Amino acid sequence: MPVVNRIAAMKEEITAWRQHLHTIPELGRECHKTAAFVAERLREFGVDEIHEGFATTGIVAIINGQGEGPTIGLRADMDALPMEETAPLEYASTHPGKMHACGHDGHTAMLLGAAKYLAETRKFSGRVALIFQPDEEDTGGGEAMVQEGVMDRFDIGQVYALHNSPVNEAGTFSLNPGPIMAAADEFSITLSGVGGHAARPHACVDPVVAGCAMVQALQSIVSRNTDPMEQLVISVTQIHSGTAHNVIPETCRINGTVRTFSKEVQAMAVRRIDEIMTGQAASFGVTAELDFKFGYPPTINRPDNAAFAAEVAGEIAGEDAVDSNVTPVMGAEDFAYMLEARPGAYLFLGQGVGPMCHHPQYNFNDEIGPVGASFFARIVERAQPVAGS
Repeated sequence: MPVVNRIAAMKEEITAWRQHLHTIPELGRECHKTAAFVAERLREFGVDEIHEGFATTGIVAIINGQGEGPTIGLRADMDALPMEETAPLEYASTHPGKMHACGHDGHTAMLLGAAKYLAETRKFSGRVALIFQPDEEDTGGGEAMVQEGVMDRFDIGQVYALHNSPVNEAGTFSLNPGPIMAAADEFSITLSGVGGHAARPHACVDPVVAGCAMVQALQSIVSRNTDPMEQLVISVTQIHSGTAHNVIPETCRINGTVRTFSKEVQAMAVRRIDEIMTGQAASFGVTAELDFKFGYPPTINRPDNAAFAAEVAGEIAGEDAVDSNVTPVMGAEDFAYMLEARPGAYLFLGQGVGPMCHHPQYNFNDEIGPVGASFFARIVERAQPVAGS
């Protein structure tokens, strides 16, 4: 079965929604204009319930099917990024310093397309809960919505989400039956020494030299402490120290990120960062303090749900256009919290090779809007068929 015919006929409408959302990017949980637009469309579609205010601007809309049955959740993220847009679009951002550089405008439009179709046809049993989530890019709106009881309040039994992929052919799907995106943690190491005149280093305790050695030593965690069959990234991304060329500073701060798929590797990385920091600090005569912040957990698909999602994706795009065992990526995604709360799956939908997400010239490909909307619609109809159909 290709793209659902009724949804294919909505292409211009889905595109118009997406391009309007692209003009009004909003950050974090302050997605007020976006949420208002979504709620207005949902009311036009005649959904049965609209619940607003989750994680400040999140929305859950309920559509009842035919007869009794479980509730399936579909999620789209709504927030943008604090970036200046450089692509010369007719529908470019009208909010300076903000842009939809990750395609969340497209995700929202696809779920709206599915919502309109499902509200019209209702060819499913039970209920579908449409989850429009703010703050994926910052502090975890997905976690907040789970903590605020979305899964329990609406009795959601399973949950699915899509993300566009600018590295894959348009209209193709990719997923796997396990970890698909990594946990994303942050660390900051503050080294304190004794500052002074740069011409008299012997009278100082230089935290910059200690910091440089520490950055090098941290690289050994991946190469010498990690099983080669496991996956771990430790990247030092910032070094802050000093104010003048002739002053040895008092402090040096090192910041970075840790990406893992398992709690065991994560725990080992934290332990070794602390041990290396302590040992290096002692060898250079400085003091050191570690601030480690645990971020999003890994995004882990349930095998049965992933297999089912791949089957539905194959109906839409053709079996040859579905990679059901894609290599996990080290980026992170707060849909992980929803998959910790309920079984489900997270998929990538190819939009054609182009500027990557988070690039100032990135733009969602509107050609895939009906493809994603069809996937959302069909996963509901397949998961919860009408009795006797």
